[in-house]
Amino acid sequence: MIDLFDLYFYEDCPYQDESAELLRLEGKGTLRIRTREAGVCACAEDLAEYYEKKGGLKVLKYLRDGEKFEPQDSIFEAEGELKTLFKLWRVSQTFLTIMCAIAGKTSSFVSAARKANPDIIIATSRKTHPGSRIFELKAVRAGGGDIHRNSLSDSIQLSQNHLEVAGELGELRAMKKIEIEPRSREEAFKYAEMSDIMLLDHLSPEELRELGPELKKLNPKLELAVGGIKAQRIPEYAPLVDIIVISAPYYANPLDFTTKIERT
Repeated sequence: MIDLFDLYFYEDCPYQDESAELLRLEGKGTLRIRTREAGVCACAEDLAEYYEKKGGLKVLKYLRDGEKFEPQDSIFEAEGELKTLFKLWRVSQTFLTIMCAIAGKTSSFVSAARKANPDIIIATSRKTHPGSRIFELKAVRAGGGDIHRNSLSDSIQLSQNHLEVAGELGELRAMKKIEIEPRSREEAFKYAEMSDIMLLDHLSPEELRELGPELKKLNPKLELAVGGIKAQRIPEYAPLVDIIVISAPYYANPLDFTTKIERT
């Protein structure tokens, strides 16, 4: 399996660090990544494992997944050859600013939703950035969220496009939960009893308030999910469904981190 960090660091430094070569940097040093903002940590442990296995560096400190931090806190610290530290510096900082932003945004959505419905699940979609899914999903979980679908291979979701192509659904049996996204109110009632989860995209709270109880009368075990909503409307929808599917955490603005490298 490809080590994604190998890819990330190779992309940034495919041959040698020309700046470090010009200065003929030698000797040992320390690297410290600090934050200028409050947030929730994610994936620093993954970075630490790479540093020690592939970078030949000693990791002095890192925050755990889900650990909260405040401005000026140290997120990650390592020591080793200066040339190696300069080679890994920028990608390491950028990686953590993105993953911690995803964790923090997820945490804020979960907090807002659970004030209205303590049992709600905030689940993110498959709309991750190519090459980053494994870490972005971990960041969501670090923020207290869950995953709607890891991939096409881990769950069954019959979308509106599936229904358009497949036509009338017969009896469906599967080892995994069956999730159906109906194209209309009529299809919602038609498929309620065969669904484990029903994804009701783009419905208003008023429509859900009316439709949801009727569907659950047909299938008391049915879980209702909603997607395609704006993040600021989460508190409106949370009391009406079991799951909110949202992609917004993946596109959170990276946090403001800074890195200091010093000679030892």
